[in-house]
Amino acid sequence: MSAAIKTCQPPDPNPRTPATKLPPGACDAHCHVFGPANVFPYAPDRSYTPPDAPVADLRRLHGILGVERAVIVQASCHGTDNAAALDAIASSNGAYRGVAIVDGNVTDRELDALNAGGIRGVRFNFVKHLGGTPDLDVFDSVLGRIERLGWHVVLHLDAGDILEHAARIERIRVPFVIDHMGRVQAKNGVEQEPFRRLLDLMRNPLAWVKICGPERVSSAGAPFRDAAPFAAALAEAAPDRTLWGTDFPHPNIAGDMPNDGDLVDLLAAAVPDEAARHRILVDNPTRLYWAD
Repeated sequence: MSAAIKTCQPPDPNPRTPATKLPPGACDAHCHVFGPANVFPYAPDRSYTPPDAPVADLRRLHGILGVERAVIVQASCHGTDNAAALDAIASSNGAYRGVAIVDGNVTDRELDALNAGGIRGVRFNFVKHLGGTPDLDVFDSVLGRIERLGWHVVLHLDAGDILEHAARIERIRVPFVIDHMGRVQAKNGVEQEPFRRLLDLMRNPLAWVKICGPERVSSAGAPFRDAAPFAAALAEAAPDRTLWGTDFPHPNIAGDMPNDGDLVDLLAAAVPDEAARHRILVDNPTRLYWAD
């Protein structure tokens, strides 16, 4: 392994039982499985190495939190080898779905196999410090090919870059999901221009957003309460197109590692209405991931 590949800190090993009781069918719509590396090796060209976080660790966490379903999101450390995610989905008895990473060489037969394995979307990274804009010809080609499958695309970008990519986003014909509240910075307030752009984008009926990753938004540190107003505003702007997730095991966190029990209670602080939380945790992910 190259010395240039950084190693991520592990998740909090002692997740607290949240004070908030999640409803039956609650879904963690953004989480990862990593390795174990001796079974599912990491990509040689990865920019970081996470600690192994196999599906057994995810199940343990969800048992503590009261989560019954999950969406396994492929991360760049595994590259386009989606085997770990597919294995986790296959072991879930229908409780897991997934989002894959593919490249321009993926065949229609491979897309069909991913679909049969529970994949329901693809993810593209636009975040500059994580590699920046993908090959846009590949992006356009893949989106054109997943339309027949009823999939969506997950856009990992900074809200400040929405304007730069506005024309391409406007052309998207499948549902698209903005990761991590657009990675806005809480210290700049809810009136900041990048967040206003994100709220404007949510007027698009194809636009969805994940109110996860408060540790990537917060300027105050754990328990990241300064991220709650952003989650609240997004949930109000698109109540039927908002998702929530833990982001377990929280790769690439430079500051405070969140306690996942606290993240459940932070959702309740941001969205205190129980019916609204039910939409975010149960109804919305069901429509996007379990429509079949």
